Amino acid sequence: MEHDGRVDEPDKRTLRRGLLAMRNGLPDDDVRESARALAAHALELPELAGARTVAAYVSVGAEPGTGALLDALRARGARVLLPALLADNDLDWGEYTGPGSLTEVRHGSKMALLEPSGTRLGPDAVTGADVVLLPGLAVDTRGMRLGRGGGSYDRVLARLERAGARPRLVVLLYDTEVVARVPVEEHDRPVHAVVTPSGARRFA
Repeated sequence: MEHDGRVDEPDKRTLRRGLLAMRNGLPDDDVRESARALAAHALELPELAGARTVAAYVSVGAEPGTGALLDALRARGARVLLPALLADNDLDWGEYTGPGSLTEVRHGSKMALLEPSGTRLGPDAVTGADVVLLPGLAVDTRGMRLGRGGGSYDRVLARLERAGARPRLVVLLYDTEVVARVPVEEHDRPVHAVVTPSGARRFA
């Protein structure tokens, strides 16, 4: 079916459910091995090699693992910022200085998150990042990213745009999550690159 010349795309909720089910079915060993490979390929990105400040996140559950990457970025001398979820689903930021700088926080009935325990830097701190690492569930061949639906990173991307900030946007995924097409809304913006356990891919 078409409207205004556009082919109807799969419903985001349906697509999210399928992708999350695939992730949750991954064996723990595969998740750990994928995290090591993901970090190795991410560190080869020129954007990260030259980054002074990287806004990242702590992976949870079966998400592509970020722990090794966070420590490697710090070892290179990069300043690493991590999010702290606010009551309205916006994100504050704090600096990552090692595993001891994280604290487990449970937000209502949601999964417990590891968040920076130090000084809060404010939601606008992300505008100073050279690279923003984004969580997601899929990315398509245009670089359009499918998030988890909470809206937190839509706010981050809107804040970057308002500030005139132009960090490189990189999404971390499993190989099977690079797909032909994801549903897109007017506010969605493409990422610059995706990193998976088998390598990196840039988008025009």
